[in-house]
Amino acid sequence: MTAQPSALSILEACDVDPGRAASLLNDALDGADDGELFLERSESESFVFDDGRLKSAAYDAAEGFGLRVVAGERSGYAHASEISAAAIGRAAQSAALAKRGYSGVAAEGPRATNAKLYGEEDPLASPLFSDKVALLQEIDAFARARDPRVVQVMTSLAGERRQIEILRGDGRLLRDVRPLARINVQVTVERGGRRESGYSGAGGRAGFEAWITPEKWQAEVEEALRQALVNLDAASAPAGEMDVVMGPGWNGVLLHEAVGHGLEGDFNRKGVSAFSGRIGERVAAPGVTVFDDGTELGRRGSLTIDDEGTPTERTILIEDGILVGYMHDRLSARLMGLKPTGNGRRESYAHMPLPRMTNTGMLAGDASREDMIKSVKRGIYAAHFGGGQVDITNGKFVFQCTEAYLIEDGKITTPVKGATLIGDGPSALTRVEMIGDDFCFDPGVGVCGKAGQGVPVGVGQPSMKIKGLTVGGTNV
Repeated sequence: MTAQPSALSILEACDVDPGRAASLLNDALDGADDGELFLERSESESFVFDDGRLKSAAYDAAEGFGLRVVAGERSGYAHASEISAAAIGRAAQSAALAKRGYSGVAAEGPRATNAKLYGEEDPLASPLFSDKVALLQEIDAFARARDPRVVQVMTSLAGERRQIEILRGDGRLLRDVRPLARINVQVTVERGGRRESGYSGAGGRAGFEAWITPEKWQAEVEEALRQALVNLDAASAPAGEMDVVMGPGWNGVLLHEAVGHGLEGDFNRKGVSAFSGRIGERVAAPGVTVFDDGTELGRRGSLTIDDEGTPTERTILIEDGILVGYMHDRLSARLMGLKPTGNGRRESYAHMPLPRMTNTGMLAGDASREDMIKSVKRGIYAAHFGGGQVDITNGKFVFQCTEAYLIEDGKITTPVKGATLIGDGPSALTRVEMIGDDFCFDPGVGVCGKAGQGVPVGVGQPSMKIKGLTVGGTNV
């Protein structure tokens, strides 16, 4: 399936009269509070080059629609992979069952916007299939030639182009074309029977060209190799309560998981978040300001409009340590008497929208990373995080460090392996003692899961020092 010309709507491309679709939607929404017809056409491809050969090359094309009817707290949703007047009509009848015995007032539609945060590039169109495979082979050969200890290289490319349209009850047809590209490199080294790996990646809402110039992909290889070699010399991590200095950028994933999810509107509307009912209270140390911003140009988590048609915005969630807001889709905003913040997101047409993060981070302070490290007698410098687990109801988290070092007498010394950070988000925020002046976003590799749906996101933070965090390790 090829991308549709910009002037051609999905409905028209499928021989569906937009007026007929609007009539079916309006009948379904009569007496409801909200709802929409969400249409999608997408193409995606991925390549994995592993162990010196092309391990997989996948292509997928999909199209379909989802029709939602919202009545009070109830939502009726029906979706189909066939876009036709008949299928839309059947979906409208099914979704409308949610409003039986209910009579509401239609919510005001989303505001209009002229903003455009990314272009309409097609990552599948360029480079050619053969050129992408040749590029992966070149990356593999370059990585193996960099160091004789390299024993395995895995590199991948993934790209997609999603065209979405949202037909609102007021007759407006909103449209967005969303490119997304990503490159990943993993390098494994071996010495004396011990193997360690390092990883690096980058991407965003554009074609591949921004990330596959030789200087860009070579930098990804060098970073993955550097991490692997550091871990090859790493000792077992200590355990106990100690001060932790966290590096900038991707480490914002801890903030995303341990704090960000707890600030999503649905959890707070239902009263199940550790932050529920705490607007106006101090929840973090002075100087801690947390935001969600879907308007960053070209970033992986950015959206011109969310999946309900609301323009994204910069939402301050915690300001100077005080909780000031949550992230909302239209449902949670309406039920809480607030305005949508442009955080209604869905994985595809087969899913209902939920309050979800876009690009979430913490603002910079005025401390240098060097001064933070100098202030620690004995602790951990967490340069990079891997995966983690979080309980939304209390914010408790366990995060694994993929690159970490001991801090002894104000200096970074031995690299350590197996360090985990254990705590809870609300408590950890109150223990922030120093905030760095080096804020940056991650390079564009984040994926967030919630209620079985995965969406691309961005995370970011400056370096920061947290007092008395529990570190799990193998040495006491």
